[in-house]
Amino acid sequence: MRKALMAGLLAALLGAGPALAQDPVKIGVLVTLSGPGAVLGQQVRNGVELALKNRDGKVGGRPAELVVVDDELKPDVAAARAKRLVESDKVDFVIGPIFSNVLGAIFRPVTQGGAVLISPNAGSSVFAGKQCSPDFFVTSYENTQIHAVLGEYAQRAGYKRAFLLAPNYQAGKDAVAGFKSRFKGEILAEDYVPLTTVDFQADLARIADAKPDVIFTFMPGGLGVALVKQFHQSGLAEHIPFLSAFTVDESTLPAEQDAALGLYGAMTWAPNMDNAANRTFVSGYLAAYHAMPGSYAMQGYDALQLIDGALAKTAGSTADKAKLHAALHDADFASPRGKFRFNTNGYPIQDFYLVKAAKRPDGLYETEIVEKIFSDWADEYAASCPLK
Repeated sequence: MRKALMAGLLAALLGAGPALAQDPVKIGVLVTLSGPGAVLGQQVRNGVELALKNRDGKVGGRPAELVVVDDELKPDVAAARAKRLVESDKVDFVIGPIFSNVLGAIFRPVTQGGAVLISPNAGSSVFAGKQCSPDFFVTSYENTQIHAVLGEYAQRAGYKRAFLLAPNYQAGKDAVAGFKSRFKGEILAEDYVPLTTVDFQADLARIADAKPDVIFTFMPGGLGVALVKQFHQSGLAEHIPFLSAFTVDESTLPAEQDAALGLYGAMTWAPNMDNAANRTFVSGYLAAYHAMPGSYAMQGYDALQLIDGALAKTAGSTADKAKLHAALHDADFASPRGKFRFNTNGYPIQDFYLVKAAKRPDGLYETEIVEKIFSDWADEYAASCPLK
């Protein structure tokens, strides 16, 4: 009898093994899907979904379940929904957010709640140094770096007097700091505007009066669309070079169209990069969504690829956190941007480029690589991160 019972129990356990192995990896996607920033969150969501589709709905050989949540660009709402993702939905990973003020709100609820947080866009300097975490990875960049690319370009171009314009939140302050870290000329003004701004006439009037050699601005999403259109209508585009980050990109160009042509930006990637992984990504995105992917989509795509690459190393398991952290750090996957690797703080070491808004032969708008500004560049905050 005892032998029979043992045999039955063993058979039951063996029978349960495959079922347990097929429990889905749960992935929360917490991004802005309403209001002026919705287009950015939609790009991230699309990139994540495309990468999962390319893997037949699996990561590391296990089925994956996405739980998509709108943070509404409200830190308090985001914190509550992040907590729900971790505690109620029992997600293993959270991909998000878009905005750095939201990142500040969800960082601890996710990382201290037992999940791994992978930011597909927000790369606040706050979490790159002393407050870094083994449960936090970034598939974009540290915020100041993109803006430093434009400061470096402005310095090389010989501009002497700059007017700076940014939204009044952490990423806006990081943007200005990044530009100023490389530009050594005179700063005529630093204008900070609310995240809800749609009328830039007063700012453009101040720019006209100041007569700068160059404008630097960081205006993501709907803010960028409003600014570029009003800048073009003002006539200032004929006299003052316009350098921007996240103001002229694939998320805003469909609305800005010809008003943005020739304006410069900075990024780690552009749709015209010539490598196999990028061709697969861009063609797949165009086929699925009938629109050009932007950096937000690419970084969301890589966030899902990162999870897949890590779980391939752990045989699909998320149980051993130390092994999972190591697997994420060393995950092997083909990014559309080309080569990059993670620093000790979980932020990438990668190349950065000057890009320009252009119109494709098919009538769609995109950014295109102009020149490489930095190679294998690591953010300066990593030196303060206690992780090794």
